[in-house]
Amino acid sequence: MTQHQHDESEVADVLIVGAGASGGFAAVELSKAGFKVVCLEQGDWTLRSEFAGDKPEWELKAQKDWHPNPNKRARASDYPIDTSDSDVNPLMFNGVGGSTILYAAHWVRMLPSDFQVFSDDGVADDWPISYEDLAPYYRKAEIAMGVSGLAGDPAYPDEHHYPNPPMPLNKIGMTAAKGLDKLGWHWWTGPQAISARPYRHMQACVRRGTCLTGCPEGAKASVDVTHWTDAIQQGTTLVTGARVREITTNAKGLATGAIYIDRTGVERHQKADVVIMAANGIGTARLLLLSKSEAHPDGLGNSSGLVGRRLMMHPYAAATGVYDEPLESWLGPSGHAIQSFEFYETDTSRGFVRGGKWQVMPSGGPLGLRAGYSDSPLEETWGENFHRRVRKTVGRSFEWGITAEDLPDVENRVAIDGEMTDSDGIPSPKIIYRSSDNTTKLMAFNLERAKEAHEAAGATEVHLTPLMRDCGWHIMGTARMGLDPKDSVIDEWHQSHDVPNLYVIDGSAFVTSASANPTATITALTLRAMEHLIANRSSQETPV
Repeated sequence: MTQHQHDESEVADVLIVGAGASGGFAAVELSKAGFKVVCLEQGDWTLRSEFAGDKPEWELKAQKDWHPNPNKRARASDYPIDTSDSDVNPLMFNGVGGSTILYAAHWVRMLPSDFQVFSDDGVADDWPISYEDLAPYYRKAEIAMGVSGLAGDPAYPDEHHYPNPPMPLNKIGMTAAKGLDKLGWHWWTGPQAISARPYRHMQACVRRGTCLTGCPEGAKASVDVTHWTDAIQQGTTLVTGARVREITTNAKGLATGAIYIDRTGVERHQKADVVIMAANGIGTARLLLLSKSEAHPDGLGNSSGLVGRRLMMHPYAAATGVYDEPLESWLGPSGHAIQSFEFYETDTSRGFVRGGKWQVMPSGGPLGLRAGYSDSPLEETWGENFHRRVRKTVGRSFEWGITAEDLPDVENRVAIDGEMTDSDGIPSPKIIYRSSDNTTKLMAFNLERAKEAHEAAGATEVHLTPLMRDCGWHIMGTARMGLDPKDSVIDEWHQSHDVPNLYVIDGSAFVTSASANPTATITALTLRAMEHLIANRSSQETPV
């Protein structure tokens, strides 16, 4: 990928840290508006030929080289994370495109109730914005990502339309829908940032079902495909292999840029008038906490003490059903064939608040299936019995996955590890995260309902996984937005309360987690924030 010549002595109008979903969206909007934009990304580009999904060794490669857990993947661009005090492993990818490289491309709007949890249910906090505030930006993001979906889901107040028709339900979706229909429960085709036909920079999906290890066709809307080519053509300078270790400030406490280490080991300083953090809910918190100064002794923008705190990671449970008939359940896409919001909202008679989003997921090949039977005795899932089970289950099973709403808790947090560092000697993050009693009850209830759904659809056996440890795709809440600087890090426009030229636009900004997949909301929030920044450029405070 050709990039603009980088002269670090030039002061950028805007410096973006991180080339994932929010960084890509921001770069396109800002460069289109005439800003001189530089983005620092610690990873690199990934060529389609590098993805293993179209190769015979795919399932083996997925266990290491393309594993979503950076501690297992351990690439040079990854940083290790101490998870010894966490119930869940955070999952992410460092590189151009960020975690959209490996995501399943579920593209789901939050519901109106998600923005007013305290008003409705007396827990957590209300967002300073509403669903209606975000709706036009959801639409713009859906067009940019070529989302495939079906309009008219009655779970939403507005009948929003998608730029592409829905992906096939496949046999697993049809079977699951049959079970829900018997029970009278809600379902709708799952909107996905995957296209069955060529769309802008995207190719047509060939339904390999290997989306979680990168898309060899370029049919999945990862932002390296959808945004970064455009951003660079519009003038953005994207610097890869740039590991940021500190956001710098001046005597007034304003951000002045970032110190980073390039791949030759040379430490460099990129100056900027405005700094935007887009490094995900862990990476952003880590850098803000590391960027201490006399003006910011507890970390940059941390007068509230909430940087790194209120970490939410969407605990995930699964009910895998086995069926007698062939379901072709290796077919892609590997995103949700259908979704259900039947148990999304609070019903206090259940003994907990809030709820979960359900999604039907294909079970993949034999190695993927092995992970789906964590409740079975070892002797039934190893040796000769493993082969027997593979013959019985491959292509004949699917997963009802349950994403649980994760209520914010100040004790769940990102901290700086006292011993562990990355390969450049920068202190690593430590995750302290415990699943709550409310979450445990929520997941147990939903798992039982998912078992009922499988049985109604004709499953001969159902295997339950109460909490997957490798499920922390959705990293939220560590620099929450709010109106009061005493109990929030950024305002409703994503601007730091403490540092007027510092913005946070990734999942860190979330006030509550909802149980919808967050990428659609992250990108919609980014579009809204960038529109405001562009409109108010003349009054933006800068170091000079």
